[in-house]
Amino acid sequence: MLVAVPARDRETRPEALARAERQRRRWATQIVVTDELARRACAERGLAPPPEVAPARALAVSGTDVADLGSIVAVALAHSPAARALLAALEAEQRVPPRAVRDYYRRNRDRYLTPEALRSGVDPYGRTAGPGDFLPYAEAREDIARGLRRAMARQAFFDWLDRARADVEFTAGHEHPGDPSHPDHEHRH
Repeated sequence: MLVAVPARDRETRPEALARAERQRRRWATQIVVTDELARRACAERGLAPPPEVAPARALAVSGTDVADLGSIVAVALAHSPAARALLAALEAEQRVPPRAVRDYYRRNRDRYLTPEALRSGVDPYGRTAGPGDFLPYAEAREDIARGLRRAMARQAFFDWLDRARADVEFTAGHEHPGDPSHPDHEHRH
């Protein structure tokens, strides 16, 4: 039997509220630390992040970015000019071999069906698909290279952040909310 619990009755006990507040504090700490580490990395690299401008309204973070990046990195990138400048520099450093672009095009034929082929239900991996059913490689090449470069830059950003955070000592109650050494850790994506 499924029993629905009204929202007002869920997690209203003092210990649940305290746990939720601890998790929010830990999460916010990670965003502030990410911003500070990005500022330092920009200074070390001689990068000038764009000046901070107070937004006219709250910046929204897309659900896709949260799913792809995790909420801490997604929010840090949305709110930290230094983090965005660092990510842009990392993206500019990435070199995508032409073979990787070609291989991606071949492996992901379904992404390059023409609108007509999509409407007619062409199976991109079936025998009925012909060369005219696909966007030509020359038209897709730059978008593929840009997407691969972006993915490589994000991985480089994650790697940088992991290394940069390794030396950070957090005071009790400000650790990463997903740190499994704490009994109330939460790690959701």
